[in-house]
Amino acid sequence: MPKGIWDALTEISHFFRDICSSKLNVDHIERLEKNIVETICKLEMIFPLSFFDSMEHLPVHLPFEVKVGGPVQYRWMYPFERLDITVVMTFTIKCFYFYFNVFN
Repeated sequence: MPKGIWDALTEISHFFRDICSSKLNVDHIERLEKNIVETICKLEMIFPLSFFDSMEHLPVHLPFEVKVGGPVQYRWMYPFERLDITVVMTFTIKCFYFYFNVFN
């Protein structure tokens, strides 16, 4: 893989790693806020324009969200979504067994 592509992909992965870390430094977050714009510009030079839609600009807002809300893991919805699918699957299985026992 060419070095320019490798560098851009590495920068965006380091950005998300740093945003998701449990210990945050305000100076480092401000540096991430400045560098993410350059990283997205590098990605725009590599990938075709059809790749970019409204979602690709959202990393620009993430450092501000981290400064305002604190570490990301305290605001993630993954545990609740995981619990939700467990509840839905349990209900579905119970309905299936009820239907099977009543109508067969």
